[in-house]
Amino acid sequence: MPISSGFFIALYLVFALVGLFGAARAEGYLNAFSLMLLAFALWMAFGVIKRHFDAKQPH
Repeated sequence: MPISSGFFIALYLVFALVGLFGAARAEGYLNAFSLMLLAFALWMAFGVIKRHFDAKQPH
């Protein structure tokens, strides 16, 4: 896995943690925003991982 992919996975995990802690502490609209940030970060991190494994498979 390239270093850039590892960097982006780590960045998205930081976003996910911010979303998780934000959702635990916030109320109302900020809670919804935090949950969307968490979902976005997990979706993007899994996208990077999927791209890595798709590139390894022979066509």
